[in-house]
Amino acid sequence: MSADPRPTTPTPPRRAPAGAAVLREDVTDAIRTAVFEELAAVGYARMSIEGIARRAGVGKTAVYRRWKSKLALVLDLVSAVAAEGLPAPATGSLYGDVRALLEVAAHALRHPVASQVVPELLVEAARHPEIADAIKSALLDGQQGVAAAVVRDAVARGELPEGADADRALDLIVGPLYWRLVVVRTALPAGYLDDLAASAVAALKA
Repeated sequence: MSADPRPTTPTPPRRAPAGAAVLREDVTDAIRTAVFEELAAVGYARMSIEGIARRAGVGKTAVYRRWKSKLALVLDLVSAVAAEGLPAPATGSLYGDVRALLEVAAHALRHPVASQVVPELLVEAARHPEIADAIKSALLDGQQGVAAAVVRDAVARGELPEGADADRALDLIVGPLYWRLVVVRTALPAGYLDDLAASAVAALKA
């Protein structure tokens, strides 16, 4: 059988995606910055995708390509702040781990997301169970994992007894910081984190 005499057409090279298929990082950063500014100006309840887009200098579709709603957008930022400093510290002692975790938590709670956004989200969560579930997933789950690792390591070293409660550890470590930095909004006095770490360790061993 003779070869096919028809000329073959070369397959054109595939072009890299452009336009809507590419999420430009500079646009994403501009939107995130706009969210902080919009929250500071109007609060979460009055914040809108339109306002964010206008402040970022982009169209609404640019926002919706990245996040399906303002709640998803804000929770994404909250999750990023909550994850700062992870994974769990591994200093070799319970006091060292707790002190390191306090340093990370204090840094995160001073962030605008914590001081401006989280209290408003908690108000919304009281009215909307789906928001409460989203906040738990964004904030609590990751922090529980860190506390569990700290407690597990302390048990392995013999510093805490078997069955030590990781949830109680998280309450003792982060609770006082949240009260001071987010609720009362007072500065931490010198040596506060050292004293709090010692108190938390003593309470966990009691």
